[in-house]
Amino acid sequence: MNQSDPTDHALAAIASILDQPEPVPAPEKAAAEERSVPPERIEADGYSKMGPGPMVAIRFKWTVRRADHGHYFVDETIGDNSRPMTSGPMSAEDAIRFVDDRESEARQRFERLKSEMTGRAAAANVVRKDGGEI
Repeated sequence: MNQSDPTDHALAAIASILDQPEPVPAPEKAAAEERSVPPERIEADGYSKMGPGPMVAIRFKWTVRRADHGHYFVDETIGDNSRPMTSGPMSAEDAIRFVDDRESEARQRFERLKSEMTGRAAAANVVRKDGGEI
């Protein structure tokens, strides 16, 4: 991961505005949901997922679109008004897998950042209760 990755910046901004931790689904449940619809049953053109976070304006979105000759591209945007970063060409299955992988990676990074922020907030609360200053 390089330091200029826009995903990291956006996820850090999202994590910094969270006050309450959201419940995290059990890994078995998430894995079962992904397995319930195999990629070959999903229409690739228009397939889309959004990244985590409370604000649509800074949420990542990945959308598959079909081009000529059966090639597929994935457009990655942040919010509603950003210019897409496009990846491709690739097969329909690869495009769906790409979207799923990017969304999963973003969710994992978001949860790590959120957990880190929650841990820091909890430590700060302990310090305040002991009468110390931060």
